[in-house]
Amino acid sequence: MRNVVPRLLGLGDNTVDVYVDKGLMFPGGNTVNVAGMWARQGQPAGYLGCLSFDQYGNLIYQSLSEDGIDLSHCRRSHKPNACTLIGHEGEDRRFLGSRKGVARDITLTEDDYLYMSSFDVVHTSIFSGLDTYIPSIANRCRSLSYDLSNRWNDEHLGRLAGHLDIAFLSLGDVNAEEGIKILHRWTEAGCGLAVGTRGSEGSLAVQNGMLYSAGVKPATVVDTLGAGDGFAAGFLLEWCTSSDVGRALEAGAQNAAEICSVMGAFGHGLAFDTPPDDLPERSEVARA
Repeated sequence: MRNVVPRLLGLGDNTVDVYVDKGLMFPGGNTVNVAGMWARQGQPAGYLGCLSFDQYGNLIYQSLSEDGIDLSHCRRSHKPNACTLIGHEGEDRRFLGSRKGVARDITLTEDDYLYMSSFDVVHTSIFSGLDTYIPSIANRCRSLSYDLSNRWNDEHLGRLAGHLDIAFLSLGDVNAEEGIKILHRWTEAGCGLAVGTRGSEGSLAVQNGMLYSAGVKPATVVDTLGAGDGFAAGFLLEWCTSSDVGRALEAGAQNAAEICSVMGAFGHGLAFDTPPDDLPERSEVARA
């Protein structure tokens, strides 16, 4: 057991998920969600990113503050915040449009690296725009986790794998056999632990040439948004405390199921009667 009170830093992307058909908006974005879900599991967390002073940035900032998440190194901007328009088909969501906003307007400093080094795990994502910093982050933090979503490819493999302690890949579009090969490729390229999520088919992980797998947990599904981030938060917490990959997969599945039972990624929904007039135009384009 490495640390009974592990600390996690969410580093990078943020957005506000605007449920246009439900009149609600929620704080979101992979690294915000993982930090928020970590804190909801009763563990100390921080978030380092750039948030606007507009209503969307304020929603994220206030929500994280209410959950006790350290924002001492968070940046603020007067430019528009990132936001994402979301529609629903039953419990499943559809991305209708997005605005990148100020989420990537950040330059890391020596003070930031010192701050990162105080956490047990730093978690970032492919949506954060911090890839040029990854070698420096990896050298200065205790453990680096990176979520590639479904955007992993050979370029990311060659550029990132050797710097990552944990990589999360969405493998829902490939069969299990191909997914296993992909995870082995990431660990053979230098990633310490590669984890693949496969939706209703469960999850896989490869470490030191060994394959691990787990199924999904029963869930009363209300909203699937944030389920993958919930899996990552549950997995990382168990991994930081026990270093047991099998137990971490089970913990990830359990937390993902619990996240599916509530609206929004980690709560803090804000109602609106009519959609705000500064939202991006709707389209069928997923979040950028």
